[in-house]
Amino acid sequence: MGHPGGLLRCYNKRDDTDRRLFLTVVAMSHKNLLCLFLFLSLRRSELAASSSAGREEFAFNGFLAANLTVDGTAAIVSGGLLQLTNNTKQARGHAFLPRPIHFRATSNTTVFSFSTTFVFGTTLEDPNLGGHGLTFLVSRTRDFAGALGSQYFGLFNQSNNGNSSNHVFAIELDTLFNPELGDIDNNHVGIDINSVISNSSSSAGYFSDGTGSFNSMSLIADRAMQVWVEYDGRGMRLNVTMAPTPMSKPSTPLLSTAVDLATVFLDAMYVGFSASTGSFRTSHYILGWSFKLDGAAEALDYSLLPSIPRTRGHGRSRFLEIGLPLISAALVLIAAGAVVFAVRRRNKYAELQEDWEKEFDPHRFSYKDLFHATHGFREKDLLGAGGFGRVYKGLLPKSKLEIAVKRVSHESRQGMKEFIAEVVSMGRLRHRNLVQLLGYCRRKGELLLVYDYMPNGSLDKFLHDKTRPALPWPERFQIIKGVASGLLYLHEDWEQIVVHRDIKASNVLLDGEMNGRLGDFGLARLYDHGTDPLTTHVMGTMGYLAPELARTRKASTTADVFAFGAFLLEVACGRRPVDLAADSEHPVLLDWVSESWRKGLVLTTADPRLGDEFPAEEVELVLKLGLLCSHPLPAARPSMRRVVQYLEGDLTPPELEPTHLSFTGFVPHSRKSSNGHVSSFPSSSPAVTTDSIVSSSL
Repeated sequence: MGHPGGLLRCYNKRDDTDRRLFLTVVAMSHKNLLCLFLFLSLRRSELAASSSAGREEFAFNGFLAANLTVDGTAAIVSGGLLQLTNNTKQARGHAFLPRPIHFRATSNTTVFSFSTTFVFGTTLEDPNLGGHGLTFLVSRTRDFAGALGSQYFGLFNQSNNGNSSNHVFAIELDTLFNPELGDIDNNHVGIDINSVISNSSSSAGYFSDGTGSFNSMSLIADRAMQVWVEYDGRGMRLNVTMAPTPMSKPSTPLLSTAVDLATVFLDAMYVGFSASTGSFRTSHYILGWSFKLDGAAEALDYSLLPSIPRTRGHGRSRFLEIGLPLISAALVLIAAGAVVFAVRRRNKYAELQEDWEKEFDPHRFSYKDLFHATHGFREKDLLGAGGFGRVYKGLLPKSKLEIAVKRVSHESRQGMKEFIAEVVSMGRLRHRNLVQLLGYCRRKGELLLVYDYMPNGSLDKFLHDKTRPALPWPERFQIIKGVASGLLYLHEDWEQIVVHRDIKASNVLLDGEMNGRLGDFGLARLYDHGTDPLTTHVMGTMGYLAPELARTRKASTTADVFAFGAFLLEVACGRRPVDLAADSEHPVLLDWVSESWRKGLVLTTADPRLGDEFPAEEVELVLKLGLLCSHPLPAARPSMRRVVQYLEGDLTPPELEPTHLSFTGFVPHSRKSSNGHVSSFPSSSPAVTTDSIVSSSL
């Protein structure tokens, strides 16, 4: 080991405490001196590690040799791509550096400055329908087992979203509009602190150097894009920049905001990525990633980055482009055979298409695809049937997307162009509480409407089918809030006003997570904000029709609110709005609830299948809102924005006055069909109108 004097020279630059400790034991035995030497060596290693904590850095140009911890659907696939989601619904994936990074010294409350950049890409089965998106995140944990694979990006759920104990910082790349989470659109970048409700957000894009003009970017474009995240620990300033590759980083950041991460970051934090798909099949990829504390992250080498997989549609087009010149002679024979084959099958797959429909081609499905998706519309795949058509479950053969196909009759061409235009317009609606209308097809005497498939069926079955278990109150209340949020989007938050005109329990469908989604837009009407609704025919379902419709014949948002009030009472009481066959002196549900409210016994109207295990305050709130929304005077009904605020507890509903409780059962003079739908026509109306076509679409 050497002479003690030599050891003293080795440690003559240690602090005074170490020197005094060393001199104290100089006279000790060689064995004890060896122990002391090992102790001081270990302490020197700890000090060296502490001094280097602020210099953590790494760079991955592809991830073939990367040591990452992944879970969920995340995996490192061929070519070195980090795949976070794998083209499945309700998927979530996480990838983290396996070791935590020390973002501040033990005795210091200031967070180190850091910089990171990554290149990402997305592939979709449908080019217009992307999942919820992905995030770069810094988190106190890598365990997100309780998170949802939907609008929470695989980070949170309804109960912990927004908790300060989460200690999560994220940069979200959001590709689905969720107004209840404060989203500005369906294509934005946000800064998230412990919640997916962003502190700051901007539509995706970049500012050009020189001109300063803003260039928008689609986050679901089939190309690679790069993001830079830079945090100044001293100035507490966060900058987020993005651009398409291989463009250099723009000098003006997309987002620049003051934020103190010292309240979020613990000493040791994990860095990585997360992604979720929700109801749309999407694959999220990370191509390269670099990171550094106290300095600029190393630039990525674009030549070493893996490529985003081409979609099957692109691959097929590329094959045809290369193969056609090589097999032109064979194609002549194939074309001749195809003509013969097409003639023989023309009648089986014949469609009806006119010149004016060319502008709607992107929203049109082929009858052949729908025929095969539903196995020839076999009875085994029948989901339901009514006076307005039959609905079949299907699986598109190419995209493997589950769909619901509604077949309805149309015998007249009058008004069809306007109706198809409205179908396509409503196909652009994007909200988590609306059933997505994907498109349409016309064939001879029938019209086919294509919707996203809802695996749990309609709410009506859960409320009124006594063979099913009773639906618990928490799920009922969550469904009510979801439908209210969807109606608020239709009435106020979309580019046009959409009046649904047929709100009822059977038109509320439940997805795989039992979220309520409003569907069946066959009777809906659209008009611009700031304009009055047009006069139309009275159509809908008995018990949900507002009393003023017989007089005004206008499809208004207040009429929707009335129907929503009937829906609230139906969900809370477990009874249909009008049940003439019921053995009761009150066949009209509204009359019964209002009379019980006057007697102070309103909770006795709650669905007896709920038992005694339900929050009385919430049930009473829903019943009260049902009465408010069902007021006979349209001006006295609250807007859907007010209703959402009441349901979320942001506002206290007004007290009911005696005039609110002066209800009488009202069913307008009408023609009633066997399924409960009613329609009333003025004598001057033509024999066939747009409404007659629309009524058939349900």
